[in-house]
Amino acid sequence: MNADVAVLIVSYNTRERTLDCVRSVLAHPPAADTEIVVVDNDSADGSADALELEFPAVTVLRSGGNLGFARAVNLGAEASTADYLLLLNPDTVVRPGALPALLAFARAHPEHGVYGGRTFREDGELDPSSCWGAPTLWSLACFASGLSTAFAGSPVFDPESLGRWPRDTVREVPVVTGCLLLVSRADFERIGGMDERFFLYGEDAEFSLRAARAGMRPVIVPDAAIVHAVGASTGARGRKMTMVLAGKVTLLRSAWSPLRARIGVGMLGAGVLLRAGLETLTRRRDRMWAHAWRHRNQWLPGYPAARELIFGKEATHA
Repeated sequence: MNADVAVLIVSYNTRERTLDCVRSVLAHPPAADTEIVVVDNDSADGSADALELEFPAVTVLRSGGNLGFARAVNLGAEASTADYLLLLNPDTVVRPGALPALLAFARAHPEHGVYGGRTFREDGELDPSSCWGAPTLWSLACFASGLSTAFAGSPVFDPESLGRWPRDTVREVPVVTGCLLLVSRADFERIGGMDERFFLYGEDAEFSLRAARAGMRPVIVPDAAIVHAVGASTGARGRKMTMVLAGKVTLLRSAWSPLRARIGVGMLGAGVLLRAGLETLTRRRDRMWAHAWRHRNQWLPGYPAARELIFGKEATHA
């Protein structure tokens, strides 16, 4: 008999946080019959050994290389037979009642297909990145001109932020973030799983938009709340931004026409250059955007080419 839910966790050098995440899921599982599958992307910190030692009932898949997020999720899904798949970041801790509430909503409202929740930072502040608006030429024009930064949270000039909505009501959204994403196995397989062209960042947006094109209506369930230490496995902010930008470029090229995507990528580059220039003028110590501009040759090609350009050989031996 299939389990009700498979919790899929992709880990990469986050041993202690992954252990805490698994502990929280075991303490507050989404259903009585829950399986946990951890895909370890060849961590160098002993994550896989520690997981197997403390949690013999958890399935630990050693990928043999850094597969990235999309491939690892698909691998974890293949290793499970559960009716629902729950993507959960290794740097999250589940709050009591969160996962059962998410599953109950999904079962009561199957028409939505893709389900997310609320995320909070470790200091208790709301982290709005559990969901996003879809990129448009207007949102990219606002990014290129700096309007999305000058008027952060504005529904007009920063539309991808979804305004200042505190994620406290049930609401359909364009993009549910992969840090907490529930989908039935049937729907996951029907739309083809995660797009393995993506390495890290952007794959959840592409998945949500593809689900919407298939007739689903991704939704946020506020009772499903987790704590998220954002970006724990991606290191320095400058390098992380190159990965985020590579994901954005790949998303635009996969979802838009070639001409529209070319315009969008151009505006993305203009926005990065603007912010890099402002960092130089203001002599900021953390020059995340300047780093991204200097390394634009790494992210402008998009994935899969950006994979080796950003990560080097560490990402190519799997």
